[in-house]
Parts: sequence; structure tokens; C-alpha cells
Amino acid sequence: MVWLASKSHPTDVKVQQHLESLGCVVKMVDDVAPASAADGQDLIVISSTVSGKNVEGRFKHSTTPVMLWESNILDDMSMTGKHQEVDWGEDEKPEQTYIWLVNAPHPLSAGLPNGLLSPFENSVKKINWGKPGLGAAIIATLPGEPNKAVIFGYETGAIMDYDFPAPARRVMFFLHNSTFDNLNESGLKLFDAAVLWAAGKP
Repeated sequence: MVWLASKSHPTDVKVQQHLESLGCVVKMVDDVAPASAADGQDLIVISSTVSGKNVEGRFKHSTTPVMLWESNILDDMSMTGKHQEVDWGEDEKPEQTYIWLVNAPHPLSAGLPNGLLSPFENSVKKINWGKPGLGAAIIATLPGEPNKAVIFGYETGAIMDYDFPAPARRVMFFLHNSTFDNLNESGLKLFDAAVLWAAGKP
């Protein structure tokens, strides 16, 4: 596994430790690492603490699966269209608690039922989202905003935006910088399901 993150960010260290608790062997690199850093790996995980300008679409063509929660590179990865606040963005409100699960049978739903779900111990201010192409499996959205998906995935070969077939599985997750620290039991189930599905485990 390749883990792209800010090495100095304390939350990223906790994410790495959690990935290791799942049995992952993690190779941590920074956001200027070349695409070749993923050679021979099972999964690329990209934190929102990276600089979108540094990463951009470097892993777009990678045949290694990718899980990310940096909305600024969704368009570069062809996982969404290119217009900020229309195709991707950060939802920022004083207090946010819930997401809306819409695809319970899918493995990315972690066995949780459809409907409102709070994945956080406490409310958060920012949630990353994207508006994926028709080839995506949408798992969760912001409540009342079906065009803002907070968990979605593309199967290998699925057509992403701009008629680009996914070279391997691609997953978008809703975290923002430090919000991993605030995940409750349900939130961690969704996170773990995203890691495992992206890596082709289910």
C-alpha cells in the first residue's frame, strides 16, 4: 500500500496506524512522490492534507486501485467533472453530523442500512464531496443534496467522466483533513469497507 499524506499531520499518522491495524503494510510518501511509488502496491490512499496542485492527476492512469478524500483532485482523476462547487467541493457549515446512505446492498455500505447516518462522534465543519459520472456506484450523499456524493466508487473498467475507463477501482470518501479523528463506530466501518473494497478484498 502507498499512503500519500502530509507526514507532519498528526491525523495522517493515526490513519496510517489504523491501516496497519487492518493488516496493511503501509509505505508513507509525500505528495510529490512519483507515480512509480505505487509500483507493486495493492492500493494508493490519498489524504486531503496533500496539495492538490502537487498531486493533480498523477495517478489517473495507474492500474493500482486508488482511495482518496482530496476533492481538489477528483477532476484530475476523471472521477468527476472539472467545475468546483458544481462537480466537486467542500461542504462547509457551522455544524454537520449526518450523511445519507442510499446503496445498502453495496459492499461500500459496510452492511449499514439506507437512510440518515451520523458517522461522527461530534459535528464537523467540512465534508468533501463529488458529483461522479454515471458509471459510479453512489453509496452516500449529503442529506437533501443527491448531486453531492460523499462516498462513491468506480469498478475497474467503469466509465468515469470524460469517457475515461477506470484503470482499477477508484473510491472517494468524505473525510476532510482531521475528521478521521472524529469517526464513530459506523464511520470506521464505512472507512474500513472503502479500504477493503478499493483494494479488491470483498
